[in-house]
Amino acid sequence: MKTLNFAWLVLLTAALAGCGDSDVQEVRAWMKQVDAQTQVRVPPLAEPKTFIPYAYQHKDDLDPFNPNKLLAELAKQAAAGGGNGLKPDTERRKELLETYPLDTIKMVGTIEKKGVVHAVLQVDRAVHQVVVGQHLGQNYGRITAINENTVNIKEIVQDATGDWVERLSKLELQESKENTK
Repeated sequence: MKTLNFAWLVLLTAALAGCGDSDVQEVRAWMKQVDAQTQVRVPPLAEPKTFIPYAYQHKDDLDPFNPNKLLAELAKQAAAGGGNGLKPDTERRKELLETYPLDTIKMVGTIEKKGVVHAVLQVDRAVHQVVVGQHLGQNYGRITAINENTVNIKEIVQDATGDWVERLSKLELQESKENTK
C-alpha cells in the first residue's frame, strides 16, 4: 500500500510540475523587447508616369475600320467583273421552313401522292410535307431531290471574299428509337 501511495505522490508531483510557467515569461519579455526595437520601414511609392498621347500624323486619311471602305472595295470588284453572278433571290417571299436552321430539321419519312414523292420533315413537334423545288433552311436552300433516305439541298452562301457560292447539303432519314414488339 505504501508503494501505491508513493506512486500516486510521484505522479501528482510530476503533473503539477508540468503546469509551471517555465520559459513563457522569458519568451514574452524577448518579444516585447524585439517589438520595441524594430522600426517599420515602408518605402515610398513611385510617382506615376505621365501619359503622353500619340499624335497621329494622318488623321484626315480614311479610317481603316470604316465600313464605307469595304463597300467601296466590293463595288470596285463587282465593276471589274468580280463574282460569279450567282446570288439568292432576296425579293421572293420566304417559306415557313426557311426560318429554321438545317440542323434543327429532321427527315422522318416519305409519302408518295399521285406519283409525286413528298418528304416528311419534323421541326420541333410540327410535321411538314415538302416536294422538290421548295425552299428550307436559313441559307437560301432549295430541295433538289428526294428519295427514301435523303433530301438533297442546294444552298447559296457567301464565302470569305463575299462571293455567293453553292453548297450541297442533305437531310438523312432519322431512324425511330422505339422498340418494336
